[in-house]
Amino acid sequence: MALVESNPFGIGTKAPDFSLLNVISSEQNSLDELKGENGTVIMFICNHCPFVIHVNEALVSIANQYLEKGIAFIAISSNNIETHPQDGPEHMKEHAQKHQYPFPYLYDETQEVAKAYDAACTPDFYIFDEHLKSVYHGQLDSSRPGNDIPITGEDLRNAMDCLLMGTTNDKVQKPSIGCSIKWK
Repeated sequence: MALVESNPFGIGTKAPDFSLLNVISSEQNSLDELKGENGTVIMFICNHCPFVIHVNEALVSIANQYLEKGIAFIAISSNNIETHPQDGPEHMKEHAQKHQYPFPYLYDETQEVAKAYDAACTPDFYIFDEHLKSVYHGQLDSSRPGNDIPITGEDLRNAMDCLLMGTTNDKVQKPSIGCSIKWK
């Protein structure tokens, strides 16, 4: 399993718009429909990646805490399902239900959304303010499968707290690390 780092994504960059299939509701959802009142976290994830599996429980817990604060969470899977059928829409829905995702899980069949965000790995985290301007792109925290560092969500939480408090996030934004997006 080759590790891939997330690509740079400039602070202040406007979130690329999209409309994708929400596998949970079987409806098309746009970014404008799903964005949060106080901010939006967009995360590129998938079902099979050990790095995503490692943080799944924490993602649900963190999302449940910050949804109450007006920050929306949107999960997107962009993997090629011809090579990775376990990441297809029907499996995504089962996965979301099993893990009780409190956020929409969207399927990027054409991979155009992943390309627009220059997403490189799973998981890959982006935080946008209420105007959909980027304020963070990086890791959840320093925990990785097998490194014995507890999963805290420290980096993502700090960025969301700074956003909610209206303060500058002065912490170094470390790239996310995980499995590569499986391109067509």
